Amino acid sequence: MPTGVDVRLVVCDMDGTLLDAAGEIPADFWPLLTQMHERGIAFAPASGRQYATLAEMFPGADTYIAENGTIVVHEGRVVSTTDIDRPTVDSVIDAVRNASGHDLGLVVCGRDSAYIERVDGPFREQVDKYYVALTTLDDLHTVDDEVLKLAVYTFDDAASVAPDVFAPFEAAHQVVVSNTHWIDVMSQDANKGHAVRAMQQAFGISPAQTAVFGDYLNDLEMLGAGELSFAMDNAHSDIRAAARYLAPSNAEGGVLTVLRHLLDDR
Repeated sequence: MPTGVDVRLVVCDMDGTLLDAAGEIPADFWPLLTQMHERGIAFAPASGRQYATLAEMFPGADTYIAENGTIVVHEGRVVSTTDIDRPTVDSVIDAVRNASGHDLGLVVCGRDSAYIERVDGPFREQVDKYYVALTTLDDLHTVDDEVLKLAVYTFDDAASVAPDVFAPFEAAHQVVVSNTHWIDVMSQDANKGHAVRAMQQAFGISPAQTAVFGDYLNDLEMLGAGELSFAMDNAHSDIRAAARYLAPSNAEGGVLTVLRHLLDDR
């Protein structure tokens, strides 16, 4: 565990990282958020979730890295977005519809809302966890919004489905397995790490002053943006290898343990 560090920015993934085993924000996090604000330390949740969902979850945060870095919002103002071209959007919609042998559902993640055409209960149960602003359409090809990300839920293992269905998109776009059941198709220029570096540049914060926490593959670039990089004990092996430090698991409140140490050491 590092000591004697000047932390000015804390960036934290949600599922498998800050959220507990029940998928909830630990009650003990809120006093730590207050301490960070009092000491001038910025806190930014970084997630595949949409901005509207993160803003509802963290009303006290100043900055939000949403949709896996494709949109950054600071004090209610959109700082940056990275969209996907319409031909790719249409092609991914068709790929999901025609993915024989796979049970897939697509969320078209726009700047103003998320959009779905699949409405069955098991799929909606998964979608509703992540998208507060959600619009149902008869045909996703009719989405009239700036598309930031295409999020695919698979009832099978995402790591095996991704190369089978979405390999044709890998040459020009990112195809990211964001957890065991979600696959994200995004611009090559978008990731959480890019968003963190944009924040550092805007606020005059160095990587040495940045603490980042993650557990899964969509956190990989983000870990490279902060010298105080922590993988959760439950993290994917690639994340554990990339991080400088190991934190206790999310079920053990690992983020809270590290934050208490960093705050007490100042």
